[in-house]
Order: sequence, then C-alpha cells, then structure tokens
Amino acid sequence: MKKVLSILFVAGFLAVVACGPSAEEKAAQEQAMKDSVAQAEQAQKAMQDQAAMQDTTKMEPAMADTTKK
Repeated sequence: MKKVLSILFVAGFLAVVACGPSAEEKAAQEQAMKDSVAQAEQAQKAMQDQAAMQDTTKMEPAMADTTKK
C-alpha cells in the first residue's frame, strides 16, 4: 500500500510540475509586464507635463501684472 501511495504521490507531483506555464506563456507574461510598465511611465510623464503646464498658467497672470507697470 505504501508503494502505491508513493507512486501516486510522485505521479501527481510530476503532473502538477508538467502543467506549469510554457516558454511562450512566460514570454507573453514578461511582455505584458513590460508593456504595463511602459504604459505607467507614459501616464506618469503625462501627469508631470500637465502639472508643469498648470504651474506656468498660474504664473502668467502674475507676470502680466508686472509687465503693465
């Protein structure tokens, strides 16, 4: 009985290991992660650019007042 359970355990373990992701799936996951990071970086850059634009538009009225003198 111990041999049968041991063989079943080993067979089950090998089946679980064999069902892991293939090389193509791993490459697809890695590419998806790279795409996600690139998209996040673009979003962050866009937010920084927008914040910089808002800062300059806040300064324009103040500069316009100083040039009226």
